[in-house]
Amino acid sequence: MTGQLPFPRHYARTQRFTLGTPRDFALAPDGTRVVFLRSRTGTDRSHQLWVLDLDGGREFAAADPQALLAGADEQLSPQERARRERSREGSAGIVGYAVDAAVELAAFALSGRLFVSELRAGTTRELPVAGPVVDPRPAPDGRHVAYVADGALRVVAADGDGTAGADRALAEPDGPDVTWGLAEFIAAEEMGRHRGFWWSPESDRVLAARVDDAPVTRWWIADPAHPDRAPAQVPYPVAGSANADVTLAFFGLDGSRTDVRWDTVRYPYLARVHWSAAGPPLLLVQTRDQRAQRYLKVDPQTGATTLVHEDQDEVWVEPYPGAPAWTPDGRLVRIADEGGARKLFVGDRPLTGQPLHVRAVLDIGEDDVLFSASGADVHDIGVYRAWFRGSGDQGGWERVGEQPHPTVSSAVRGGALTVLTQASLERPGTRSEVVRLDPDGGEKVLAVIGSHAETPGLTARPRLVLAGERRIPCAVLLPTGYAEGDGPLPVLLDPYGGPHGQRVVAAHNAYLTSQWFADQGFAVVVADGRGTPGRSPAWEKAVSRQLGPVALEDQVHALEALADSFPLDLGRVAIRGWSFGGYLAGMAALRRPDVFHAAVVGAPVTDLRLYDTHYQERYLGHPDEEPAVYASNSLVTDEGLSQAVEPHCPMLIVHGLADDNVVVAHSLRLSSALLAAGRPHEVLPLSGVTHMASQEQVAENLLLLQVDFLKRSLGLR
Repeated sequence: MTGQLPFPRHYARTQRFTLGTPRDFALAPDGTRVVFLRSRTGTDRSHQLWVLDLDGGREFAAADPQALLAGADEQLSPQERARRERSREGSAGIVGYAVDAAVELAAFALSGRLFVSELRAGTTRELPVAGPVVDPRPAPDGRHVAYVADGALRVVAADGDGTAGADRALAEPDGPDVTWGLAEFIAAEEMGRHRGFWWSPESDRVLAARVDDAPVTRWWIADPAHPDRAPAQVPYPVAGSANADVTLAFFGLDGSRTDVRWDTVRYPYLARVHWSAAGPPLLLVQTRDQRAQRYLKVDPQTGATTLVHEDQDEVWVEPYPGAPAWTPDGRLVRIADEGGARKLFVGDRPLTGQPLHVRAVLDIGEDDVLFSASGADVHDIGVYRAWFRGSGDQGGWERVGEQPHPTVSSAVRGGALTVLTQASLERPGTRSEVVRLDPDGGEKVLAVIGSHAETPGLTARPRLVLAGERRIPCAVLLPTGYAEGDGPLPVLLDPYGGPHGQRVVAAHNAYLTSQWFADQGFAVVVADGRGTPGRSPAWEKAVSRQLGPVALEDQVHALEALADSFPLDLGRVAIRGWSFGGYLAGMAALRRPDVFHAAVVGAPVTDLRLYDTHYQERYLGHPDEEPAVYASNSLVTDEGLSQAVEPHCPMLIVHGLADDNVVVAHSLRLSSALLAAGRPHEVLPLSGVTHMASQEQVAENLLLLQVDFLKRSLGLR
């Protein structure tokens, strides 16, 4: 039985116990059905499209990839592979879909082919179109489906019948490096914008992004394990270099075209696009240095843009999920930092204040906004609603969902229904409930959407504390069965520790690998220092121009503070991390070997000039203007290496050779620098692995190899 598997294999096979969990919800405005994705079991990687019929009280699969492909293996185009890598999608089958306004019709791509599902009937059929298909989306009225193929934005009638339903191009590339309707690399990787086209509310035209990658630096991602294969060419906007040129245009189904005009020289980053029946299209555009952003409304008839609002910040501005948007009466909804807090605004009026730290806008109703936020406890992420008119117009907010807190919650709302998904420390996995929110507050649970996720064979027991004078959020995990008097334990720091990555959260499954490492004989510490999200704007922005040093300082501060309350053996301390966490582990090994005695350095950014523009320039500035900042934060520059001190700290460097985000050159340069300095280290190259080590055998053995390395290096065997 799968439940009897060793944890590393079980964890890998279930994709961190996420398979079988319902996700990606859409709710019919008439309140009769909920649509979602879910695999059949907790080990099945192939997701199906499901419908929960609330009137009939039954679930049924509207689309099964295995049946639609007649058992054939799924084939992914390079564009689809890139989309999945940017969204960290490691599963298979139907991994995304879009619906019309009535949630009657769903469209999705499978093996580069276009399928549509009639959601009431639960039937699915293929539309014969040019392929390979990427990101198909029905018009709000459900009569047409737009999609991207070979860089062209195309449209086809949803019924596929007659001349009027003929598949045709609305916009075709006008150069070899041009695409229409797709998000460019940094929009998807760093801005959280994964879409490249948007239907009008009237279903008569499409607003589409034109991306020209010609100015972007070309990198080559090779597969050394297969020298007979040509390297893949990747446009990669490395820090300080040119970005893709991104513009917008409207395309009418009648063949018309209207270009959108804004100051793309001053505001080259297209961070957000919103188009709803509540108002004209909204754009959020940013300056290259990300210290200013503008909210622009667009005239669909002329393409002219008008300034609605502008944000400026001496450090950086931030785009947030779900914003900007319009209320039904035409007021701007946005999230912004004011008075030391991150607040929700409607027009110029803040709807929230301390202690809430707003994270995302989830939905906008007739008189309220549904949003997610952290509270006084940073690890507690809740769903809230705030009123901007009506009976709740006197201010304040209300939390949605079960008591007691804390939880990690999210929500999707459609019409009168909301799907509320919650995780907690008390139970593994997540629970998704269909609820009806009362107009003036409160909710009623109508149904629970079943999960097929498997239950882990271990129980995580994190103790959440605030460490030291800085009150750094931490989770401490001791071996199962550890009792007072058993003596001090070797310590493993297990952080991400950087921007956009909060690890200390009120969710049981977030600590499974940390608990497993603890059960191998370690006291595991997870610490979210300055730069991590969820606490305050000042906390996040404290890492400006000193990204690595501040993050490392807080890991050391937390470790030393926790030693007063927990059985930590400070003579045997290790650190492990991936991506930013790998960078942090590498810096810990080089600059603080007095504290750290072994480090697992996974997919690290080591030469900060080799990472992308939007991320790196936000935190460190432009490398040509502030070269000293890059040099001091990097691990492999002369200045960075000059801060490496004795004694030697053993390092295991791990990197996927197919990684197109943090390319393997980072680890190779680190290894070369260590070799030149006479510092022994180990390197584990992962053939065919990207920035996601999602292959089952790789994910399983990575855990086992790390434990072996850590025990050897700390003298535990």
